[in-house]
Amino acid sequence: MRPLTWPINIGAKFKGVYNIYEHGLDLFRPDKQHVTDRVEIDDINDTKIDEAVGEADAMQLRTDIELIDGVYPEFEVQDYLDGVVAPVFFGSALNTFGVKELLDCFVRIAPSPRPVHSEERLVEPSEEKFSGFVFKIHANMDPNHRSCIAFVKVCSGVFRRNEMYKHVRSGKTYRFSAPTAFMAQKKEIIDEVYPGDIVGLPDNGIFKIGDTITEGEDLHFKGLPSFSPEMFKYIENSDPMKTKQLNKGIEQLMDEGVAQLFVNQFNNRKIIGTVGQLQFEVIQYRLLHEYGAQCSWEPIHLYKACWIESDDQEALDAFKKRKYQFMALDREGRDVFLADSGYVLTMAQQDFPKIKFHFTSEF
Repeated sequence: MRPLTWPINIGAKFKGVYNIYEHGLDLFRPDKQHVTDRVEIDDINDTKIDEAVGEADAMQLRTDIELIDGVYPEFEVQDYLDGVVAPVFFGSALNTFGVKELLDCFVRIAPSPRPVHSEERLVEPSEEKFSGFVFKIHANMDPNHRSCIAFVKVCSGVFRRNEMYKHVRSGKTYRFSAPTAFMAQKKEIIDEVYPGDIVGLPDNGIFKIGDTITEGEDLHFKGLPSFSPEMFKYIENSDPMKTKQLNKGIEQLMDEGVAQLFVNQFNNRKIIGTVGQLQFEVIQYRLLHEYGAQCSWEPIHLYKACWIESDDQEALDAFKKRKYQFMALDREGRDVFLADSGYVLTMAQQDFPKIKFHFTSEF
């Protein structure tokens, strides 16, 4: 990391930030109508800094900047583009202070759209024909309409409203009459979207994360795997009268990628896998407030979920028969082994060398 702005004092005595990258001074003013005053200066030694923040804070700022320049190498844009350095900015989204400066710098140094790898070939952003992939799905963005939005990143060409595009996974073509651009809580229908941009498409259940949309070519973009969860719990319906709402809620929330659903083949119970405890609380809250369904959790001790496959069908059948109590299916109907300890997983890998164990869903 490399600071590109630095705060002047802290807490109630906070006076603003010095922009190391642009050699500018942004003063904080606790006014809801206007929170930033820009002072044009030549460099860190400009006497305007002393006049704006006081001699003591100006001296401390110069000492801090001297230390930063001594500890960190000079910021190079290419290092940022190569992923070697992460620029750091100081500000407050709550007070909207420092946000514009961060965005202005990001616009200046952010990379242009890059080529994207697909299973078939390398897709260049300069290509004429449109292609893009779904990287996020969000349910109930408008609670009044129970709507889902699929967020698509444009990889090449131009996405145009009301044009016919191919949904590669299903092979069907669709016309999108209301593509949407988002800015915080605001959204607007847009006519064209270019490489590197994001467009929201209304989703009535046709999309899954990783889906590709093109002008006709069969492309499958890579790099959106589902990782093996770290925590697991049985999900139980607390209100049998709301079974339909619960099932719909689980389906849509799993589509978002917030967690993963497995069905245990031994007892046919549904297992939710997440990477943290908070996600269980979020799922429970959203099921109640967005779908009117109540659920409860039952602990289950599992170490790891791993997808399995084999070129030897007999070996695969033998494994599933031996481990039938710990076998499950994911939402795509793929075999998943639910190991209850690291030792059990290691022994399974040793005892069944013809079985391939995958710890992401992309294989």
